[in-house]
Amino acid sequence: MNNNSTVFGLALSGGGHKGIAHAGVLQFLNEQEIFPEIISGTSAGSIVGGLYANGMKPKDILTFFKSVSLFSWTHLSFRKAGFLDADQFARYLDKEFGDKTIKELDIELYISATEIERGKLKIFHKNTKIVSAILASSAFPGVFSPVIINNKVYSDGGILNNYPVNTIQGRCDFLIGSNVNPVLMYNQTRFTSIKSVALRAFEIMMMQNTFPQNELCDWHIQPEALANYSTFETSKKRMDEIFDIGYQEAKKNFEKIKDKLP
Repeated sequence: MNNNSTVFGLALSGGGHKGIAHAGVLQFLNEQEIFPEIISGTSAGSIVGGLYANGMKPKDILTFFKSVSLFSWTHLSFRKAGFLDADQFARYLDKEFGDKTIKELDIELYISATEIERGKLKIFHKNTKIVSAILASSAFPGVFSPVIINNKVYSDGGILNNYPVNTIQGRCDFLIGSNVNPVLMYNQTRFTSIKSVALRAFEIMMMQNTFPQNELCDWHIQPEALANYSTFETSKKRMDEIFDIGYQEAKKNFEKIKDKLP
């Protein structure tokens, strides 16, 4: 469907393993011959966006997530500012990207992170190594250790902009957004642990910087079914389900917006 004059942009939210739904969205888009030429991503969105921009097929991105075993006792960190060591995750990414920089990709890529010393949003582009940018963008507070790039300390981009639609606004002709963080009202019985309360608090915080981005999209995709899945899913079966949820949501919404396509 891409023609010589139409540039499709794709913004991918953070969301941990729920970000696998982005790959499902990409699978559907590619089947419709819609190939994004500009991608912005935060956290999980930066992982999916980076892998896709590097030439990986959507179904292979699902396989990548299923092969990455982060939540293992062997990855625990007791001397850093996060209970999981980012160096372990870096090894998985190194296999895919090596020392490649963002500007070496065929697809224009923007990766968001938070510079935590100044509390400022950072957009990585061009000369930054892809692995470094993804690690910084994905450094979920308290879970992964912050990442140092050029003597500056970075943490998860979702702290300030979990849905980086505005990053590529005006850079493309048709802007598609994929947000994997629907925030629904939960019964208080769901909040029975420190983890559940902390994750809910982070969801609410992300919601506040996400809502304004929705209306900037020409096509906003947000699967409500993902509210039933965890940010830190470890079941490969549920990862398959998340991929399919993203695919089916894009398919369902496509009928409503296809007449708007350039």
